[in-house]
Order: sequence, then C-alpha cells, then structure tokens
Amino acid sequence: MDLLEILTRPEGKTLEFKRDLSSPDGVLKTLIAFANTAGGTLLVGVEDRTRSVRGVPDALDVEERIANIVSDSIAPRLLPDIEILPWRRTQVIAIRIHPSAARPHYLKREGAESGTYVRVGSTNRRADNEMLQELRRTARGESYDEQPMIDLDSEALDFRAASESFKPTRTLRRRDLETLRLVTSHQGHTVPTVGGMLLFGRERERHFPDAWIQAGRFDGLEKSRILDRAEFRNPPVAAIEDAIAFIEKHSLYSADIGRVRRTDRWNLPPVAVREAVINAVAHADYAQRGAPIRISIFDDRLEIENPGLLPFGLTVADLENGISKLRNRVIGRVFHAIGLIEQWGSGIQRMTAACREAGLADPRLEEIATRFRVTIFTSRVNRPTLDDTDQAIVDGLSDGKGKLTSEIAAVIGLTPRATRTRLARLVGNGLVREVGSGPQDPKRRYFLAK
Repeated sequence: MDLLEILTRPEGKTLEFKRDLSSPDGVLKTLIAFANTAGGTLLVGVEDRTRSVRGVPDALDVEERIANIVSDSIAPRLLPDIEILPWRRTQVIAIRIHPSAARPHYLKREGAESGTYVRVGSTNRRADNEMLQELRRTARGESYDEQPMIDLDSEALDFRAASESFKPTRTLRRRDLETLRLVTSHQGHTVPTVGGMLLFGRERERHFPDAWIQAGRFDGLEKSRILDRAEFRNPPVAAIEDAIAFIEKHSLYSADIGRVRRTDRWNLPPVAVREAVINAVAHADYAQRGAPIRISIFDDRLEIENPGLLPFGLTVADLENGISKLRNRVIGRVFHAIGLIEQWGSGIQRMTAACREAGLADPRLEEIATRFRVTIFTSRVNRPTLDDTDQAIVDGLSDGKGKLTSEIAAVIGLTPRATRTRLARLVGNGLVREVGSGPQDPKRRYFLAK
C-alpha cells in the first residue's frame, strides 16, 4: 500500500483519516460503513483535516487493539486487512475493508435496526429502514423492482400501454410479461412485480405516489425564483420523453453575440441530456418515499437527481470507468428491449464523451444525502474536439457557400446516411447550421456557424 499516494487524496466515500484511537466508536462506524457500501481504507495516525502524519506509538499494540475491538463489536464478523506502514520516524496503521457479501454489518450493542451505517461522501450515515432492506436485498442478489406485489393480480397491468411502448421495436405478447419479469408467480398465482407496476400499472400512482418527475427552470444560478415548472406523472417511458422536451424548451439554445450578428447554438449535448434523464429513471430507488426525480435548469447548468445512493459496492470513480450495477433489473430489462438503453454500463461514458465533444466540462457526479445527482454544465471550456472527418467537413464549408449532404458526402468519402449522422452532431455542437424547410428537406444546405 502506497502511503504517500493515499495522503494526496481527500477523504471521501472510500477513505478516512483518524488521528488516533481515542474514539473507537468513530473507527467502528467507519469500518461498518465501508463494509456495507463500497469498501475503503482508514488510516490511523493522520490528522483528518490537515492530513498531517502524527503516527502512532507502539504500532503493534495498536494493531492488536484494532483487531480485538472489530472482532468484539461488529456483527456479522468482519475481517479487515490491517497493515503497519512506515513513515519517516514513525508508523501509520492502515485498515482496509472490502465490500462485504455478508452485509448489513452493524454495531452489536446498538443492534441491526439502529447500528447499521453506510458511507455517504466522507461521512457515516445511520441506515434507515428502507436502506436496511436494500442492503439485505443486495446481499441476497435481489432487486426491489423484482419483488412480487402479492395483493394484486396480472390484470393490474395495462397490457395495451405496454404494447404501445414496445411497438417501435417488437410485438409484445402476453407470455413476454413473465420473461421480462413484469409479472411473476407467487403461491401459484400470477402477480405483477414492482417493476411491472412502476412501468405499466393501471393504478401506479396509488401504489407509488413518488414515482414521477418534477422539473423546473430557474432564473439565474439558484432556486430563489422559478420561471417555469412541470410535473410528469405519466408512465416512465412517456415521462422521459416529456422531461427531455421540457429541457429542450428551456435550455438547449443559447446565443453567441458577435461583433455583427447573433448566432444561436445548442448549449447542451442532446446525447448527454437523454442519457442523464434515462439513467435517473432506470436507477432511482423507488423504495424511498417522499421525493420524486428532480430536474433543475439554471443559467449555467442542468441538474438531474434521483432518490437513492449508488448501488452498494459502486463508487463514482467506477461509473467514470464504465463499471455499472443495475439497481432496477426489470426496468433496465424493459428499457433495453425498447431501445432506451443501448449497452449496459456505457451511459455515463457516452454522456462524458458528448460533453467533451461539445467543448463542455465533464459532467459532475455526486451523492448528496440519499440522492444521486448529475450536473451538466453549459459553459464551454474549450473548442469541441474534431476527428479528421469532422475537420474535413468544417474545412469544406469554410467558403461560406453552403453545401448539400450529397456534396459533403463526396468530399469526405462517406455515404449520405453516415454523412447526415456526422452533420447532425456538428449541428448539435453549434459548429454547423442547416438551412432548409425542415429535417426532411432533401435540398437543405449546411453552413459553417459564424
């Protein structure tokens, strides 16, 4: 373990510093939270604010004491990796905890209901009943939306509405409901699952009153004054489209004011917006009560947040590296079948790539209280990145005369269809503008945006 490298990192979800063992309760809660959430490393002998290395006297004695209090105080049994690290003329104790398959762990004297902790940012949070149940489901390899709703029957699902959602991609048959886990068998009866009711339930709002999307456009950079608001309480597939339309209405256009004229451009990449909204709906913790999915549009950013921390065992760094864990398997399975989700685990990376191509900062991903938030910023930090083909298109339009799709295709050596895809992205990034009677106009011409 590289102590110097660890000391360069701030405290967070998987790292904490403790000066000493004067407060063993704090150490125990941190180790429990690490085991229940995503693992982590605790350094004893380091100031938590300044990261000054104080070291520990009698490191072997401290190591033995840690092992004893962990064994005596935590259930189920937790086996940490404890290592003594040299630092100049002193030593530091490093306690490493891996995500545990035996979760939830808890303080024995407080019991499972009161003594279970999870990691939220750089703090330990006592798990409430909903979070405790989520920990138990995770340990059993189950998801909330696969649970049967035993007081209902299969007629609680609106098959017509489900068929309409699948219509663009396939014909939905009644036997597909079980394959997709929209319904399941319980004591010899076919009943809807939680995911089935969330997606296509006839009385979904009665059973899940918080499963909706709240959207607002705010004046300026804070929520002190709202300019427009909307609530999308229709089924998730339709609500996603309505929410994206609300964002487009309020924030996808901005203006660059030049010396002579004003140029309108997109200030949010459509791909990034779509991925963020779909991810929020697909990964929300619908067992939580009291808060819907929220979309907040400001002058400088778009915030999309859903109830629920990241699935246990996952960190923000994992998301950025393309590692994903699906919280709602039924919803994910249906979204994949109807084409809303293209490839497992690729949404965050597509979102980031779209922002970078548009010259924007990377999206900010963060856990706040018991919610997860994605922030997409609208200010450009550099010029959009162009590959050789995109640069050839830009160069070909630099004469200011405008060109048809077929003319541009001939220049870059691609088919008209592939060329239209390239042009759509450049238009979305604000580098190219199109002039014509509409998107289906075969004679529309493309110009370099000034």
